[in-house]
Amino acid sequence: MELTFLGTSTSVGIPVIGCGCDVCVSEVSGLHRMRASVLVNAGDFSLLVDSGPDLRQQALRHGLCKVDAVLYTHQHLDHIAGFDELRAFCWRREGPLPLYSSPSCLDELQRVFDWAFSDKNTYKGYIRPLAVPVTECFDLGGLKVTPIPVEHGTVETVGYRFDDDDFSIAYLPDVKRLKVGSSELLKGLDHLIIDCLREEVHATHMSLGESLDLIQELGPREAWLTHISHEMDVLEVEPLLPSHVKFAYDTLTLRRK
Repeated sequence: MELTFLGTSTSVGIPVIGCGCDVCVSEVSGLHRMRASVLVNAGDFSLLVDSGPDLRQQALRHGLCKVDAVLYTHQHLDHIAGFDELRAFCWRREGPLPLYSSPSCLDELQRVFDWAFSDKNTYKGYIRPLAVPVTECFDLGGLKVTPIPVEHGTVETVGYRFDDDDFSIAYLPDVKRLKVGSSELLKGLDHLIIDCLREEVHATHMSLGESLDLIQELGPREAWLTHISHEMDVLEVEPLLPSHVKFAYDTLTLRRK
């Protein structure tokens, strides 16, 4: 198993349209970020987590030609707006494309993209989604996948833990706090990927201090901060972090060492 960060920003990306802050105008490419999404590969199986508005550019940058299934964390637009780009991964598929998420997220996908879920969608090679509700852990592509319930505003949201034999990664890009019982599902991790919007406290996302507190509580071997806004200059902040905590960046790949 390996996990690649396709994007690591919050909903507006970096640089932000019309913004002249130091981060947005910087020529350091590592500060530029697309909307948050990851690709998990397990052998020949490719699993996309969220289809954000930058999916086309992300797929082209990584030479992505095949997606076998999509997991959704929740239905906010920065995580689903690239849905139509999934066509490119369906042209050579014989069967439907499995979409995994909470029942409420799948209902919203069906409402927003009703043409794809319609019985009249019979075009060969077009997106024909197979909605698979996720309520407990399941096996996918040889991986054990565990949904992690979290709090993120008023929208039902989940993160995911991926286990491949004795190697484990958890991905929680949008979270303010864990639901009761979720911390027990996140013990013994090799890599924890966690929301870290900015240094100041936010109503629906973890701040830097909150992220560091949770990392200390869970005790992963390594932790990666994602869903980052332009309000935080990671080049200034990263030297102050504990040695096992780092900011994720677009194109970074995590794999077993």
